[in-house]
Amino acid sequence: MNKYILYQFEYLINNFINKYSINSILLAISGGQDSICLIKLMNSLKKKLCRKNNFRISYIYIDHQWKKDSKKQIKHLINYIQSINEKIEIYQINKIIISENECRKYRYNIIFQHAIKYQYKLILTAHSNTDKIETFLQNIIRGCGIEGLTSLTIKSKFHNKQYILRPLNNIKRETVYWICKKFCLPIWSDSTNYIYKIQRNRIRQELLPYIKKYFHTNIENNIEKLLQNYYYDNEYIKQNTIKLYIKNTHNINIAINYKKIIKQNFALQSRTIQLFCFHNFQIYLDNNKIIKITEIIKNNALNSKIIMEHKNFSFHLNKNWIYLKLKI
Repeated sequence: MNKYILYQFEYLINNFINKYSINSILLAISGGQDSICLIKLMNSLKKKLCRKNNFRISYIYIDHQWKKDSKKQIKHLINYIQSINEKIEIYQINKIIISENECRKYRYNIIFQHAIKYQYKLILTAHSNTDKIETFLQNIIRGCGIEGLTSLTIKSKFHNKQYILRPLNNIKRETVYWICKKFCLPIWSDSTNYIYKIQRNRIRQELLPYIKKYFHTNIENNIEKLLQNYYYDNEYIKQNTIKLYIKNTHNINIAINYKKIIKQNFALQSRTIQLFCFHNFQIYLDNNKIIKITEIIKNNALNSKIIMEHKNFSFHLNKNWIYLKLKI
């Protein structure tokens, strides 16, 4: 194995374990080459990790039942995991969903709930650098903002002191394929990768090759640089949003000072209102509703009135404050 890749992987995992006092890891896998490569790398590191007392490593697989041979794939994974003396949990989604986005939501919900229930402090996924590029293009097509475009970061927090880490995030799929070939790893050929009704497959098989051939051969590296810039920009905006929110919240009531917020750039206005809603009632407003709220508060109304309703909540404007109330 390329010693540099193994060193990078070990350094990343060990650094994360030490920094956040991790004593249990859950690997979310499929039968594809990225997952099999992750298993190989993790297995190479396992002996060093297991020297620590009570350190747990386990695997989880979500079966969407898209494929006719899904049961055979499950047996294949079980046999491979057992061959390295590890355990795997299999979940099946009984409701067969065609939408890739819906499947992703179901999959992550199951993985997160499993990790919370069995107290796994760290989830590893096998997203490679190529997945990050494909996700970026997919989110552009969906019309996502800067938050969505930079969503597939190398690490994130999903619950309390539990984290998700993508250790292959900076490794290209060609390198992953090379590792699998070099060590004769048992990759399962996934027929769903060639279903063009799935948007990601069309991006991978048609859009990216077309861009490389007719527009720019180095498109992936250019997108990678762009993502780095977007990430830092997004982090800067988020930090300033939090500062603005904390500085302008009411001492007693669930309210924020709109007169001070409205002086800021719209990016900070919208994010502060969004943070206000999510922090207090875990509700998420779409962009149109955020725009509606900002337009109303620009009128500087002095009398108390309901400016908008959303599900079981209502937004009230009174003097300098926006109040969020639960409807009784």
